Amino acid sequence: MGIHVVHFLHQGIKKWGIVNEKLVRPIEKDFDTLASLLAEGIDQIKSLADHQKDISLDEVTLLSPVTKPARIVCQGANYGTHRAESGLEAKKPPFNLIFTKADSTLSGPRDPIICPDHVKLLDYEIELGLIIGKEISETQEVTDENLHEYVAGLVITNDVSARDIQLGQTQWYKGKSYRTFCPVGPYVYLLEKEDIPLINNLELNLWVNGELRQSTNTENLLFKPAETLTELSGLMDFSPGDLLLTGTTGGVALRLSPEVTEKLLNPVVSGEEKMQLILDSQSQIDFYLKNNDVIRCEIKSVDGKINLGVLENKVTHAVPVKA
Repeated sequence: MGIHVVHFLHQGIKKWGIVNEKLVRPIEKDFDTLASLLAEGIDQIKSLADHQKDISLDEVTLLSPVTKPARIVCQGANYGTHRAESGLEAKKPPFNLIFTKADSTLSGPRDPIICPDHVKLLDYEIELGLIIGKEISETQEVTDENLHEYVAGLVITNDVSARDIQLGQTQWYKGKSYRTFCPVGPYVYLLEKEDIPLINNLELNLWVNGELRQSTNTENLLFKPAETLTELSGLMDFSPGDLLLTGTTGGVALRLSPEVTEKLLNPVVSGEEKMQLILDSQSQIDFYLKNNDVIRCEIKSVDGKINLGVLENKVTHAVPVKA
C-alpha cells in the first residue's frame, strides 16, 4: 500500500512527513514543493523518515500538501446527479467540460474559506483530486493499466464556487478562483501500482454543519481519469505536482431548471439579465454557505484500504475594503 504524506508547520519550520494514525514522522530532507518531494519516489521518501522522531499531529499546523506553482485543471458536470441539478441531461455528454482555477486558491485543510463581501451565492463541491506524477508534453495513451505512471497520488479537494460570478457573469475561472477557494488535504496519499483500481471505488461525502449534503462513489464518474488524461495530454502540458479535480456529485446548493440553464448559456442574453436570472432563481435555496458554516469532506475506499482523512474548513466573510 501507499503512504500518507503531510505538509506541516512545527516550531516555526515547514516540514514534510509520513502520517501513521495520529502521529507524523518528519522526512529528513527539506523540499520546497510537492514536485520536488515526488521526484524522490515512495521508497526513498520512506527511507528519509526512517530514523526521525514521531510528532503528534496535535502539535503541528497542517498546510496545503499541494504547493505552488501548480496547474489546477478541473472537470465540470462529471457526475449525472450534478448534471441533473444543473439543468442538464444526466447522461454522459459528448465532450468533457474542462476549466481551470488559479493556484492562489490553494489553502490548507483547516484554513478558513474567505468569501468576498460582494459574493452572494457561495457553494461547495467535494472532489477527488489527482496529483500528476510525471511530465506530460505530448499526446499520451493513458489506460487503467498504465495510470500509475501518470497519477502519483490522491487528495481531497473542495472546489468552492461563487455561483453568481460563475454563472451571472459567465466567468467560470473568476467565480472559482478567489483566494482560499481550493482547500486541499489533509494529506496526499501516494499510490503504489496495486492501489490504482481503488480510484474507481472511492466514497465521497460532504457535510455542512453536520448535515450530509453530498454522497457518491467514484464509480459514477462519467469521464474516468485515464480517459480524461488521454484527452488533456493532447492539448496541454502537465508537470509533477499539478492537480486534476475530477468533478463533483449532486447535492450542491445550486439548483437550475433546464429553462434557466438554457438562458444562462444563451450568448444573446445580456450580462445584466443573466445576473438577475441567477439571483432570482436561487433566492429560495437555503443551502448556500453562510458565515461560520463548517464544511467537512471525507474520501475513502469501500474496503478501507485508502482513507484520505478529513478536510474541514469554516466560512468567513472578507472585511469590505474601506474607500
